[in-house]
Amino acid sequence: MKKFPIALQLYSVRDDMEKDFEGTLKKVKALGYDGVEFAGLFGKSAAEVKKMCAEIGLIPISAHVPFADMMADMSVIDDYAEIGCEAVVIPYLTEEYRPGNERFNEVIEGAKKLGEKANSLNMILAYHNHDFEFTKLGEDYAIDILYREVPASLLQAEFDSCWVSVGGENPAEYVTKYAGRVNILHLKDYSGSKSENMYALIGLDENEEKETKGDFEFRPVGSGKVNFPELLSAAEKAGTKWVVVEQDEPSMGLTPIQCADKSINYLKTIIG
Repeated sequence: MKKFPIALQLYSVRDDMEKDFEGTLKKVKALGYDGVEFAGLFGKSAAEVKKMCAEIGLIPISAHVPFADMMADMSVIDDYAEIGCEAVVIPYLTEEYRPGNERFNEVIEGAKKLGEKANSLNMILAYHNHDFEFTKLGEDYAIDILYREVPASLLQAEFDSCWVSVGGENPAEYVTKYAGRVNILHLKDYSGSKSENMYALIGLDENEEKETKGDFEFRPVGSGKVNFPELLSAAEKAGTKWVVVEQDEPSMGLTPIQCADKSINYLKTIIG
């Protein structure tokens, strides 16, 4: 199997990043990660972050930036271009922008504009899904409508293995379906099943405490339900360039850094 370069989505270690930005990057490198995907810069300038990554030896591949923030001020993308990121990613949609609500159309039209802005900086725009995009609008899933309405030249797919599965589909099949459009793939594992209040666990549900009503739990890669050998085989055939580990909340009695360590150690057993 292809030896994919492996990055860590730094949202996985966000509390550590807030306390010690540079020290946490050094720990991520020491675990064996090749690159990072940002989720905020915690007050650091683009120049500072670029210098840290270069000195530590981490490739800054991409960044998650809220849709509303980018639409309010597209110059935020410039910072990530300065850092050297190849992609900027829409990471999550708040309730009013989700499929089935009127403002989902704004996401489609906004993605076209953001994609053009990213392209002007020699970057790509990507979309990171959750499970709510696997809601049907008429005969089609919203995720498929989004990728049909916005051309691949303006919007790439950053599929998340956990959320595609929770949405009721096979992640490997979706990567295959969008072959050539999935430069970056999120590797996320989980146990249990779709539960009420799952989004409290990702730290973005403003209305709920961090407790699910069900058995859903994020897990280190290889410790849950996702078939990663199948997924990575599909990714190799689909032309995926990077795989990114993400775990929104730690589990199994481990710290966030320990979860990141467990994930990459598993991946090394199947992709070298």
